[in-house]
Amino acid sequence: MTDLKKEGAASQPVISIDSLAPAAIERKAESIGVTKNALTLSRLIPLALAAGFFIGLGGLYFTLFMADSSLSFAVQRFAGALMFSLGLALVIICGAELFTGNSLMIGALASRKIPVGGMLRNWIWVWIFNLVGAVILVTLVYLSDTPKLGQMGATMMKIAAGKVSLGWGTLFFKGILCNVLVCLAVWMGFAAHSVADKILAVLLPVSAFVALGFEHCVAKMYFLPMGYLLASSGFPAPAGFDPSVITIPGIFYNLSAVTLGNLVGGFMVALVYWWAFAEKKA
Repeated sequence: MTDLKKEGAASQPVISIDSLAPAAIERKAESIGVTKNALTLSRLIPLALAAGFFIGLGGLYFTLFMADSSLSFAVQRFAGALMFSLGLALVIICGAELFTGNSLMIGALASRKIPVGGMLRNWIWVWIFNLVGAVILVTLVYLSDTPKLGQMGATMMKIAAGKVSLGWGTLFFKGILCNVLVCLAVWMGFAAHSVADKILAVLLPVSAFVALGFEHCVAKMYFLPMGYLLASSGFPAPAGFDPSVITIPGIFYNLSAVTLGNLVGGFMVALVYWWAFAEKKA
């Protein structure tokens, strides 16, 4: 371990610049779960709103690259996916309550540090206000005429139509794979000591899930309402696009599959490390 310590100042604290070890990350994850369980609604609601807004900003940045048809498939997906990482970086560094990351609270529950009711309360309120935060961003993006930039609007509708066309089972398993990667990014963020560390921890896992087309329920809270608003307002549609494919019931049907898949993916990450490192109570 590398330590920074002033010579001759034995009473000064030693500051480690190493990342946390895996067992320490697990303990920190449980402690964070306890803190999240104790949040009052007056703090939980604005932080959940912020997370939905932040993830939507990542989705908006991603769309800019997806709208550039001059890029090759792999370059377009990779560049857009890196830009999408903005959303989780803002959540981790600025502080926000994100439903998918909060699935890691299952570790604190397994160690009997939080009650089931408290965990479910957190998830329900955070999911609802992540959605509200994402819809606020959708409204601002629409009113700002951002969809009129290049092919942004047409691409927003194409993205939404592609997501609603998938079957429930496909969405569920894409949701699992997505949140394994998202929660691993959050987990590595727990290990980090600096802003730079946290950004680097986020980039590869998040860009991987986006580039590979896995499904994140909070990202969909931005993408699907954005496509619906454009389609229902008569925005010029791309060739072959059917506005009727994006409906409110269809959006919630879609979200149901991805939300459950995301929970399973988060459980997989949290419980593997809980099994390996947690102090088990008799």
